[in-house]
Amino acid sequence: MDKKQQPKVLIVIFGATGDLAKRKLFPSIYRLYQNGAIGEDFAVVGLARRSWTNDVFRDNVNNSISHSLSTDDNLDAFTSHFYYHPFDVTDDASYQDLGSLLNDLEGVYETDGNRIFYLAMAPNFFGTIANKLNTFGLKGSTGWSRLVIEKPFGHDLASAKELNNQIREAFDEKQIYRIDHYLGKEMVQNIEVIRFANGIFEHLWNNRFISNIQVTSSEAIGVEDRSRYYDHSGATRDMAQNHMLQMVALLAMEPPINLSTEEIRSEKIKVLRALRQIDDTMVDDYFVRGQYGHGKINGKYIKGYREEAEDLVDSNTETFVAGKIMIDNYRWAGVPFYIRTGKRLEGKSTKIVVEFKDIPMNLFYETNEERQPNLLTINIQPNEGITLRLNAKKSGVGSMAKPIDLDYNNENVHGINTPEAYEKLLYGCMIGDATNFTHWDEVALSWKFIDSILNVWTDQKATFPNYEAGSMGPKAAHELLEKDGFHWWPTTED
Repeated sequence: MDKKQQPKVLIVIFGATGDLAKRKLFPSIYRLYQNGAIGEDFAVVGLARRSWTNDVFRDNVNNSISHSLSTDDNLDAFTSHFYYHPFDVTDDASYQDLGSLLNDLEGVYETDGNRIFYLAMAPNFFGTIANKLNTFGLKGSTGWSRLVIEKPFGHDLASAKELNNQIREAFDEKQIYRIDHYLGKEMVQNIEVIRFANGIFEHLWNNRFISNIQVTSSEAIGVEDRSRYYDHSGATRDMAQNHMLQMVALLAMEPPINLSTEEIRSEKIKVLRALRQIDDTMVDDYFVRGQYGHGKINGKYIKGYREEAEDLVDSNTETFVAGKIMIDNYRWAGVPFYIRTGKRLEGKSTKIVVEFKDIPMNLFYETNEERQPNLLTINIQPNEGITLRLNAKKSGVGSMAKPIDLDYNNENVHGINTPEAYEKLLYGCMIGDATNFTHWDEVALSWKFIDSILNVWTDQKATFPNYEAGSMGPKAAHELLEKDGFHWWPTTED
């Protein structure tokens, strides 16, 4: 993170009393302040329906930071930059009053008219807010204006297009920052460096040397208090359409001619264009869905998904999805990219495993079953790092081989303090770096691919539940790889 730039900015948060602001946004803004990435020339205006005062709002900001960061610092100097404004997104008068407040604060904090509008609320209001910000001149300040949008961006391609058209009536594409918090994670951003800064990998990064690539994002938690949202989303919309396909694009993209936002996005878009579209009759050959039933995690009994809430009793929503993605271009023809993600799995882990092709004759293993391919593992979370699995001689008499792991762990490196994803994304938005935000073309191509799967599943009643809580998903997810001669590599350490 470039600390030389201290952007001047006024941040307006719609939905400032919500969970996202409390858990992610306030602590991230504080870390930017604490680390010197922003100076004193900033202010934050929180908007929501509640009749709070500035003091009540600041107390809540203080509590969220103290809870998240366990800091003993006196936060008064920081929270004095926070202001609260009761707000109704559908009321014209609210926007007029907000305009006056923003003009006053820009005079106090000398923010040069730079404004970020962060929509941390229900997506059905995104279009309304964007257009009213334009109608009432709130985005037409003397500096720059940027609109930050949380997912979900639409429910399918048609709704995403409709939402995009609404927003584009008020903001152009360069002003729109679509958040995918996975793109802010340290090791996701490291994918490009691992590939393009190391000849040992990039020269082998193709279908001649790689047999398959696996991307897993597993969660031990269930839907908790998000059942109403989740049952209309499911694992495919919640995770696969955005986070998983974004990681696939980073893994598969061609080297950009430079590291500019435009060039990196261009290469990712080429990957998404090359995704093999799945015919209706082939969905079951390429994708598997699941829903967790009851089971045990860490010895504790866990209810099934349909027991989580009354309205889930007969739910057809998937809590797990696994898929085989083929990229039809010169570099990746014939190499499957396997993805899987779900809730109530055996543990929390996001991991990428690149499996290299074995040599034709490996004389150092007694049987083919014992042979171990070379693996490159990128651990996104919780243990950020890289592992390279090689074969080396067993100690003692003889010349038989065994696998050994060469590890690099971010958490063990002195002085490394991996920034929270939202901290990096917020700072990127402040300095106008949209590299780690999703362009509309990426969103549209991802929905086009996912829609072909969801359209089939919507019309088919699934046999749920089909995996136990605490397992790694339904049997069919393992068979998906076995029929290609592969298997899922473990996501947790032995």
